[in-house]
Amino acid sequence: MDLLISEHALDMVRERGISINEIKETIQKGAKFMQDGKIVSDYRHIRIVFKKINEKYFVITVMIRKNGK
Repeated sequence: MDLLISEHALDMVRERGISINEIKETIQKGAKFMQDGKIVSDYRHIRIVFKKINEKYFVITVMIRKNGK
C-alpha cells in the first residue's frame, strides 16, 4: 500500500502516538463513508480522513475516536 501523508497528518501521528501500520490497518479494515469528497475510515480507536489518488492513499488527517465514536 502506497501512502502519501500530509504534513498535518504527520504532526497528528506524532502527537497522538499512532503508527504507520495502524494507519494502513484503518484504511484497509475500517468502516468507510464519504464526507465532502473525502473518505473517512474508522477502525478501533482511530479515524483517518484520506483521498485515493490513482493507486495511492493520501492521508489528510488522523484522529483518536472518543468512546469508539
